[in-house]
Amino acid sequence: MKNTIKLIVEQFSHKKRVDAFVFEKCSELSRTRIKNLIIDKRLKINGIINEIPSKKINEGDSIFLEVPELKKTSLKPFNFKLDIIYEDDYLIIINKPSGISMHPGPGNYDNTIVNALVNYKKIELSTIGDELRPGIIHRIDKDTSGLVVIAKNNLTHEKISKQFSDHSIDRVYIALVWGKIRPQSGIVNTLITRSSKNRQLMDVSFTKGKKAITNYKTLKVFEGKNIPTFSLIECKLQTGRTHQIRVHMSYKGNQIVGDKKYKKKYKKLKSVIKGIDEKIMKLNRQFLHAKVLGFNHPKSGKRLFFESKLPNDLKKIINVLEKAH
Repeated sequence: MKNTIKLIVEQFSHKKRVDAFVFEKCSELSRTRIKNLIIDKRLKINGIINEIPSKKINEGDSIFLEVPELKKTSLKPFNFKLDIIYEDDYLIIINKPSGISMHPGPGNYDNTIVNALVNYKKIELSTIGDELRPGIIHRIDKDTSGLVVIAKNNLTHEKISKQFSDHSIDRVYIALVWGKIRPQSGIVNTLITRSSKNRQLMDVSFTKGKKAITNYKTLKVFEGKNIPTFSLIECKLQTGRTHQIRVHMSYKGNQIVGDKKYKKKYKKLKSVIKGIDEKIMKLNRQFLHAKVLGFNHPKSGKRLFFESKLPNDLKKIINVLEKAH
């Protein structure tokens, strides 16, 4: 079942963004859901599919938006033990393991952090975002581990979302990348947009997309006669775009170890020290961990700061490199 929304652009809406226009006319849909429907090719302008939420519209344009009925069973409880490191009446801080998605999506509507939250104490969550993403203010990738904040109510969601928009959130990631980054510390400042070759990937651009800024510094370089060169780095996000660190490191030529989407072609070394080759090849995730999360509490205004240690699977790789270094 699906519902089709039909709209005509009036004179006062000339040159508006199409997602903003639809949101004004359809208050029952969240801006996030409208954006996702557009990206999923559910919107047509004058009979032509448009998948760009920021597309400017003209007076007289005919807008058609298909709104599929939400899968009713998608938010069924998932019995998954959440690693909660902080909780109050307003928010929850979760230390997310790798291997689990933040919210339901195609191919996985049941085994996600959102489903686990639905199962957890039957708590209330914010309803501002997409109907399939209650409480979700921000995301980290399925195969990335680390800290995320969950909103229990709409006030919390709005106030923390604004801090994300204002770039006043502290977010620090730890990553292991191939080779030495040149320079060893610096800033990557580009635009990031969807790849024209693969819509599931993002690309660096200098002509279109969203501004993306990553501050990075090298913590340690691992190199030796019988090991590949790796760098353990710290990345502080000034913005938070989709796959930002992964895209920026790939752009620098220092792809993140274990990244299957933005991957480096890996050639097995004959003389590599035992254990390193095996652990790198068998790593079933990218070596990326959201270590630090800091923001102002939505009610008290007090600055909260949380830190998460490297999980064991990543720590073991560092231990092997330390011994071989």
